[in-house]
Amino acid sequence: MNAETVREFLRRQPFQSLRVHLSNGEIHEIPHPEFAMLLKSTLVIGIPDSDRVICCSLLHIASIERTPSSQPA
Repeated sequence: MNAETVREFLRRQPFQSLRVHLSNGEIHEIPHPEFAMLLKSTLVIGIPDSDRVICCSLLHIASIERTPSSQPA
């Protein structure tokens, strides 16, 4: 996936949480755009409530999907 496509997902308003699917089958959540940093060839995802980060090569991002928002009935 290219950086511009990832950037478009992160800048959509209103932001809707995202799931990043990697080529190895891993799935990572981005609950808010402040938890993501897009570099030239890497997407860095911060894990809320921890000091962990996940570095995802853009070459290995198979897809990105918006997480359905849970709205009260």
